[in-house]
Amino acid sequence: MKPIIAVGALGGTIAMSAEGTGAVRPELSADDLVGAVPALADVAQIRAETISNVASPAILPRNVLDALDFATRSIDEGATGVVLTHGTDTLEETAYLLDLLWDREEPLVVTGAMRSPNLPGADGPANLLAAVVTAGSEDARGMGVLVVLDDTVHLARLAAKTHATAVWTFQSPGWGPVGRVAERRLRMALRPMRMFDPLPAPGDGPIRIPIVETPFGDEGDWVRAIASLEPPALVVQASGVGHMSEPVSDACEELVRSGIPVIMASRTGSGTTLEKSYGYPGSEQDLIARGLIPTGFLTARKTRLLVHVLLEFGADEATIRREIAARGF
Repeated sequence: MKPIIAVGALGGTIAMSAEGTGAVRPELSADDLVGAVPALADVAQIRAETISNVASPAILPRNVLDALDFATRSIDEGATGVVLTHGTDTLEETAYLLDLLWDREEPLVVTGAMRSPNLPGADGPANLLAAVVTAGSEDARGMGVLVVLDDTVHLARLAAKTHATAVWTFQSPGWGPVGRVAERRLRMALRPMRMFDPLPAPGDGPIRIPIVETPFGDEGDWVRAIASLEPPALVVQASGVGHMSEPVSDACEELVRSGIPVIMASRTGSGTTLEKSYGYPGSEQDLIARGLIPTGFLTARKTRLLVHVLLEFGADEATIRREIAARGF
């Protein structure tokens, strides 16, 4: 028996078609996407459903929760695995949020496209086929949420869009992929050492946790301006392994003293924040002493989502620190 794979469409470039001007917008349904890849019938029984049809910058928390409901319902109805199609601009964020919440052994795979269907060499059909192959494989079970594009398989917790236009844009910076698809077969090389318990699903309200980068010459004015809005937490993209200017460090400490958790990630996009290597004012040791929370290998974008979910179910600062330390290893 071929595996039963549920395909849920959320929009994005993979679902776009051209207007008269040549510009593209989301128009294709899940059935359209599946119908464009006849080879899918050779590898799986497909059940397709359109969840939403928007560009990925327009994705909202409720769309992600709808996708989670679709995936859970599909598994309950007998699906072997689930594939979600999504725009690539925010795909890494949706995939990570789903990874925090996914409570099943069955694979949940997120894919998309860099080239719309009207362009030569459109990659959507190949990405959808590779994603379905992955979702139908026993080797993908128990891996959490996976991101599959360009015949390459990544853990959602590590995947990032690293190039604005290239079809190979999705990488796991500093780590690498866990598998690849070739000849319509998943070749899974690695499994994660750590898996984490799923977190309770948040509500569908806005995510009010801002991200601020600390560039050269920053005096901390923007941190203080954001503090006036009383966000539930603040994520700061610090330089290098977790370093800031003294004025920014002072501004962040003021937020910590006011009761707002301040989390520091590396703005490099790869590697980890440190904890005990540098000791000057504004270094990671100084910032930790001031009460800031280092993210380890977690990027600012993913940390923002983790903290949002934690705060939604009433986590205190100690729980936030513990979860970031575990998931940022």
